[in-house]
Amino acid sequence: MFARKSFRILVTLVLGSTLMAISAQAGILKVCADPNNLPFSNRQGDGFENKLAQLIAGDLRDSVRYTWWAQRRGYVRNTIKAGHCDAWLGVATGTDMLATTRPYYRSSYVFVTRKDRSLIIRSLDDPRLRTLRIGVQMVGDDAMNTPPAHALARRGIVDNVRGYMVYGDYNRPDPERAILDDVENGRLEIAMVWGPVAGYFAAVEPSPLAITPIEPSVDGGVWPMEFDVSVGVKHGDPAFKHMIQKALDRHQQDIIMLLTSYRVPQFPIEASKAAAPPTSK
Repeated sequence: MFARKSFRILVTLVLGSTLMAISAQAGILKVCADPNNLPFSNRQGDGFENKLAQLIAGDLRDSVRYTWWAQRRGYVRNTIKAGHCDAWLGVATGTDMLATTRPYYRSSYVFVTRKDRSLIIRSLDDPRLRTLRIGVQMVGDDAMNTPPAHALARRGIVDNVRGYMVYGDYNRPDPERAILDDVENGRLEIAMVWGPVAGYFAAVEPSPLAITPIEPSVDGGVWPMEFDVSVGVKHGDPAFKHMIQKALDRHQQDIIMLLTSYRVPQFPIEASKAAAPPTSK
């Protein structure tokens, strides 16, 4: 078990996200984004967080200016805390590193299998997980790993598991796709993948893949499989946070449509979180 703060930092990285950062400079939406991290972002602007940045900028009548930065640990230190950026997209709601907006979507880790195997698994307690070749996204440090990796380990399911770093092989395009490729080509029988990554790449694999949300949504009362995702801003700037929040609110349906077009698995956001007023820390 590790501290809640460390877990929130991990989640923000693993969610994938591009970690797009925005500046409050008038007329410019400064965005720090990973240049090779689909479905979230790439240098060509093909990711859904690229599109979301454009949507927010358009609402604010700003232009987008990118600073490209590979997503790694230390991202906040090298971007937000270094003064290059003031906020980022794809943050786990409630992270104490930043003040977060209300969530603009909620997604889940999912099981991925080939459809032609008719291998329907929903639960972490399914006994077949003890014998199948399983792929799971990993961070590499046992104390700071992904929730599915911890869930398997606490059940003693280790020997039949192959880890895939969330950073992927950065020398190839779409580094997070490898785990989906290996389900499709048969090296893996099942994989446990963050939903936005699974949904996007499953749609472009040669063989149809099936996606099923992992149950339970919180394993052992400790490891959540579902997460709310927000925009994070620096502490102490409630006006800027409110401005971003209003842009998100005005384009709620556009955001849902955007995420749907990228096949992001979406789950209902708790009403209390969706309705909470903007706050500052």
